[in-house]
Amino acid sequence: MGGDRMGVFLERIRENAMSGRGINAEDALTVLSLPQVEIWPLLTVSETVRRHFKGDQIRLCSIVNAKSGLCSEDCAFCSQSSRSKASIEKYPLMEEEEMVMAARDAKRRGAGEFSIVTSGLSMHNSRELERVGNAVERIRTDVGLETCVSLGTLSAENISVLLSRGLRSVHHNLETARGFFPSICTTHDYEEDVRAVREAKAAGAWVCSGGIFGIGETAEDRVELAMTLRELDVDSIPVNFLNPIEGTPLDGKCDLTPFCCLKIIVMLRLCHPSREIIVCGGREVNLRDLQGLIFAAGATGMMIGNYLTTAGRPAEDDLRMIEDLGLGPRAL
Repeated sequence: MGGDRMGVFLERIRENAMSGRGINAEDALTVLSLPQVEIWPLLTVSETVRRHFKGDQIRLCSIVNAKSGLCSEDCAFCSQSSRSKASIEKYPLMEEEEMVMAARDAKRRGAGEFSIVTSGLSMHNSRELERVGNAVERIRTDVGLETCVSLGTLSAENISVLLSRGLRSVHHNLETARGFFPSICTTHDYEEDVRAVREAKAAGAWVCSGGIFGIGETAEDRVELAMTLRELDVDSIPVNFLNPIEGTPLDGKCDLTPFCCLKIIVMLRLCHPSREIIVCGGREVNLRDLQGLIFAAGATGMMIGNYLTTAGRPAEDDLRMIEDLGLGPRAL
């Protein structure tokens, strides 16, 4: 793109994002297709938008893998799926005290939000739901963290129960575009995930829904996911990058570069100017030494500590990074 055309393009996407509308699908595709040399003026736009809507306070969240493995679903990227041969620890739902202890540890590391995550398509067992509800209440009132759950396709009734116990956020990823989804998961339909997001919104929860990139999807798929999330009016968008795990169908796949990851974050920020963009799994593997640029790209938060079955880097390193950038953790 020539200098004049690039200047016009940057001004257009800046105006559309700053208005709160967000950029359209055509401009989102252009963002993803820009050559590496154009990343620097692009980051100036995305950082301006992030600062305008969200300021310099960074949301830090942490999770506990409260039920590991034993999943009926066949998601190609996941080490806990039914077709994974990855060597991971497998266990049923943790006890309430274990979840609360994990939250206390997360708070000591600097997290302001804590999520209880379980494997599986849904949680039908009322006793398990009650255990999670008890933990949520204690984490909110005793530990003092914002609370989130990722328990699969919860019913509106179950969400309402958890909200009454102090839950703030329900997490349910769409993972990728509707058309590409059957290539990575065949055990449930995309519309089940869409319905889960709609029901969480209708129940009054803060809804956290995003996806994973680098699993074989096209640029068009990435933009389609962004537009679907905008249609669903989600509140927060977690961004995961594939960390190919040995024993999964995507073992050995490595299509992402650090600059590609940054452009994905920029695209999501400009499509969703006022929403949270939280960079999560695969950050260390794919962004490497460019992790500090995620905030210029438009991220407003990141996950600290370990992920579901893979280790993150020390939380102290992440806290130092945001301090060095002149940013700070967001208070509750």
